[in-house]
Amino acid sequence: QVRLVESGGGLVQAGGSLRLSCAASGRTFNTYAMGWFRQAPGKEREFVAQIDWSGSSTSHSDSVMGRFTISRDNAKNTVYLQMNSLKPEDTAVYYCAAPSRNFHYPTRGRAEYDIWGQGTQVTVSS
Repeated sequence: QVRLVESGGGLVQAGGSLRLSCAASGRTFNTYAMGWFRQAPGKEREFVAQIDWSGSSTSHSDSVMGRFTISRDNAKNTVYLQMNSLKPEDTAVYYCAAPSRNFHYPTRGRAEYDIWGQGTQVTVSS
């Protein structure tokens, strides 16, 4: 089973960039799709991006399209979220997640993700 640990969050000015990392334990990382979600105070956790097990297919939410890019390095058991042109509304706790099933590429939505990291805070100042 996969265990996930996020890192790379912090404070950044609007227009700046951050790269989040999610390190995964387990020897079957390359059989799991991975996703990024975020949750702002008082709001529900929302989909940001996901990537299939090989990295050949990705999906990004409309709100981050063209600004954020999900990628993975299976040799390092790590998935990334490169965030550019950050806006104050991007402020949230960002979570890395995986479905419980191998070789399953979820539709958008957190219901299909069962394994979660602890989250990393991203704060964008105006």
